[in-house]
Amino acid sequence: MKDLTGLFNPKSVAVIGASNQEGKIGYIVVDNLKKCGYPGEIYPVNTKADGEILGLKAYKSVLDIPGDVDLVVMSIPARFVNDTLRQCGEKGVTDVITLTAGFKEVGGEGVKLEEEMADIAKEYNMNIQGPNCLGSLDTYTPLNASFAQEMPEAGNIAFVSQSGAMTVAILDWSLSEGIGFSKVVSLGNKVDVSEIDVIEELADDDETKVILGYLEGISEGDRFLEVMRRVTKQKPVIILKSGSSQAGAKAVSSHTGSLAGNDFAFDAAFENCGVMRARSMQDLFDYGLAFSKSELPKGKNIAVVTNAGGGGVLTADKIEELGLELAELSDETKDKLKEVIPDEGSVNNPVDVLGDAPPERYEKTLEIILQEPEIDSVIIMACPTASYKAGEVGDAIVKAKETSDKPIIVVNMGGPAFEEENVTLRKASIPTTIFPETAVNILQMMERYATIKAEDQQSCLDQITDVDYDAAAKIINKAIDEGRNALIGSEAYQVAKAYNISAAPIVLATSAQEAADAAEEMGFPVVLKIASDKILHKTDIGGVVVNVQTKDEAENTYNEIIRKAKEAHPDITPDGVEVQKMMPSGHEVLVGMLRDAQFGPIIGFGMGGIYVNLINDVCFKLGSGINDEVIDDQIDSTKISKLLKGYRGDNPSDIDAVKDTIKRVAKLTMDFPEIKELDINPVFVYEDGCSALDIKITL
Repeated sequence: MKDLTGLFNPKSVAVIGASNQEGKIGYIVVDNLKKCGYPGEIYPVNTKADGEILGLKAYKSVLDIPGDVDLVVMSIPARFVNDTLRQCGEKGVTDVITLTAGFKEVGGEGVKLEEEMADIAKEYNMNIQGPNCLGSLDTYTPLNASFAQEMPEAGNIAFVSQSGAMTVAILDWSLSEGIGFSKVVSLGNKVDVSEIDVIEELADDDETKVILGYLEGISEGDRFLEVMRRVTKQKPVIILKSGSSQAGAKAVSSHTGSLAGNDFAFDAAFENCGVMRARSMQDLFDYGLAFSKSELPKGKNIAVVTNAGGGGVLTADKIEELGLELAELSDETKDKLKEVIPDEGSVNNPVDVLGDAPPERYEKTLEIILQEPEIDSVIIMACPTASYKAGEVGDAIVKAKETSDKPIIVVNMGGPAFEEENVTLRKASIPTTIFPETAVNILQMMERYATIKAEDQQSCLDQITDVDYDAAAKIINKAIDEGRNALIGSEAYQVAKAYNISAAPIVLATSAQEAADAAEEMGFPVVLKIASDKILHKTDIGGVVVNVQTKDEAENTYNEIIRKAKEAHPDITPDGVEVQKMMPSGHEVLVGMLRDAQFGPIIGFGMGGIYVNLINDVCFKLGSGINDEVIDDQIDSTKISKLLKGYRGDNPSDIDAVKDTIKRVAKLTMDFPEIKELDINPVFVYEDGCSALDIKITL
């Protein structure tokens, strides 16, 4: 773990490229350090320095500074940066923020300069933030080592961004919204200090309650997962990720690959390590503000209090849609509410206090509801009726909130009429929104994080020990040595067998007689299919024949399949014909894997068979750290799960056998990074057991 103390709480800061000329970045950085009240020493540095810069003694080189320098902020032309970094290393500087652009983002020589910069960081054991970044801010030091226009208010939200422009926009917006930050970090090109390093540092930061991030790419996938699993047990991490997954963007040949969306790898990875994903900047800060102000709900049960029936219905619909619960109020609670709410209102949930409700009615209603033990959180919703007293209602809600630690979100559906109330509520750490759907989204995210904190993230793959790694390795290595990027069916079966994946037996025959003997040994009926990793669409050329019943039929079928293959592909020499035991039909599911360049195996499960691409019923989970709860959720997330559990009187299928197959596919693909794609479609699932039929393994 990097020690980033010098980036956030340095005892001294040198600004290389400091300037007396207004508008220059070197001027802005020195001015920001002075205006923010930074308590340490500030050393302006400029090779042309003569006297003072912004009233501070200036130096021609960092080596001329008489005292120690903890942090250097650098804004000089890219061609001078690396030589200056070496001077910083000789001076003993531990942390550097390189604001300068003109590195890998411009290509060519810039790439070489950035690679050299990375080597310098290692040589001198320096933390280098950037290049091509806005800088860093810490509102508690205080430190404004950036060229942002303003210093934000102090708060408990940390914001980490790969985009300097996005950081500037957020800081400016936060001033008008009254949002406070603990730390703001612009990462830039991430030559050395990454999002992982910063978030790991923020995990132990007492001033930070919630970590928000805007990222365009994630470095070191394995380390990201490891660190985030630890950090998200301490505090929420919410990330807005732009761009798309490398794996999802590539052309793939398997069913699993064609079902994967552009961002499936990041969705699976974030879920796996407890990171919550925002889909927009609005969501990012809606969630961040709520987490920064509220306690977590202890369950899914929500009470809704409203002065408008329509808003209550919208909220109830959204609660159901997102898998939360509209709480059932006890008779005792309803009786108490009847003493407060007129007969024209409603004491059922949503609770309607009516459009003419005075502040006292809100306060008493909320106090009663907060005492209901079955309620985990409350949404209060208001429309600005002529009789609505916004400021007083805000005070009443704040007073009632003092009796409970349950989360409350207030939906004030309007604009200017609620400005005073919104300020009152936010100062009392009560989040406000304009629309009811936003409030429900926030509570769903908070309930999800409460579950994440309580989850056991231990992988279940260590429990799988009955595998023959060496047998699988022998087959895979043979194919690689022969220059092949795919296994033929009989090889894939042997690999599956080595990992105890239940599959229909399959053997390779190189003559009609071998095919007949193999068929007789495994028992009729059998399936015969052409064996070649170069012939992709075997059925289209007549290369698959099912329900072969006799030895003679097996011999004739072998010869016919070879003839058709040579006719369709005269340039390809088949490996032979594979003979496979024909299994009884069952529910058809798919189990597959795509290897993401950053996060490793992504395991897919869903409906299999010929309609797999049409129905698109699949759920992806990360192989790393997968456990029983994750697999249960993966299966339950699909439509095929309803059939497996028994539909309209059918007996339930063996879901435990399906879970075992998923685990073993994950284990196999975690053990063998050589496997790029794995696709089993279909897997027949029976009342007792299951059997994989068609196994494709791409290397």
